[in-house]
Amino acid sequence: MIKTLIKRQKLLLFLSLLCGGLGLALLFHLQPRFLFPNASSPTMPSTALAGRCPDQMVWVAGGDFAMGSDDFYPEEKAVDDVRVTGFCIDTHEVTNAQFAKFVADTNYRTVAERPLSAEEYPQLSAAQRQPGSLVFQMPESPNQPVPELSWWHWTPGSNWQHPQGPASDLKGREQYPVVHIALEDAQAYAQWANKQLPTESQWEYAARGGLQGASFTWGNEYKPTLANSWQGLFPLFNTAEDGHVGLAPVESYPPNSYGLYDMAGNVWEWTLDWYQPGHGGKAHQTNPTGPLAKDSYDNREPGVAKHVIKGGSYLCAPNYCSRFRPGAREAQSPDTGTSHIGFRLVQQPEADPSLGLLPGSSG
Repeated sequence: MIKTLIKRQKLLLFLSLLCGGLGLALLFHLQPRFLFPNASSPTMPSTALAGRCPDQMVWVAGGDFAMGSDDFYPEEKAVDDVRVTGFCIDTHEVTNAQFAKFVADTNYRTVAERPLSAEEYPQLSAAQRQPGSLVFQMPESPNQPVPELSWWHWTPGSNWQHPQGPASDLKGREQYPVVHIALEDAQAYAQWANKQLPTESQWEYAARGGLQGASFTWGNEYKPTLANSWQGLFPLFNTAEDGHVGLAPVESYPPNSYGLYDMAGNVWEWTLDWYQPGHGGKAHQTNPTGPLAKDSYDNREPGVAKHVIKGGSYLCAPNYCSRFRPGAREAQSPDTGTSHIGFRLVQQPEADPSLGLLPGSSG
């Protein structure tokens, strides 16, 4: 009788361990569902999609990453786990040559090439409403106090074809990133190219190049020659240690490990997300798109809905801005372009019916 009871106890222990092991295995299998409740199952392997990106785009296999930074500015906090599924992304910022093809094909006029509306801006004179954009100008005297943002000058006649004012042109600048681009200009180009602006999470995931938690696209140590940024005391003098005082042609600096150029510095880049400080609502989400326009908020300019721009620019310096980092972010009014804002695009590759598969892989 005792032997029978011992055998039964051993059997029950074995079955409980077996069931426990199966339960644990099931938990590990379902873990992404607990962390990312709106995650979709991978439906197309990355190897099948990698070759389906258009020219001058690369496939970025999706995955989970720590978005944001706790080490720099408040609006970058707090670091949260976010998931993105795979996508194609431009290897470099849209260039003047590429934008010129779009304009030639569509006769499109950018926001900076149109006069301001008298109905929307009745307080401005006709002269003040003429087409133009904001251009950076270094202060004339380094010995005088420099008020914040005084280096930005509204310049009539400045636009993507005349980036430094009406007397400038694009000769020799065909491979420079296009600038003086407002949000609707970037979206119009995207529609023409059958692409989309990246979400902030897509952009940051791609910029990190697989370096989880690193401060920069190349690692944790600031290296001025790896990106087009400002060396010297901003805005008074630039030593051009990186080889350029102003904008640089695309692909002038080493790419990150995904083969993407200028994910740090050169020009800021538009994203699809409306701006709020921090990453509220994005934690443990798959492909988050940020707040609605009505919920956009920038405490420096309350009441003005803004979009997130990423990457920093050639005007970012260690003593000012210092946002040439994947986790960094800035707010930008969608109707305003400047001489240091451009964009790049993403695309979901077409499904291959012969494979019986759909895009959207996270592997």
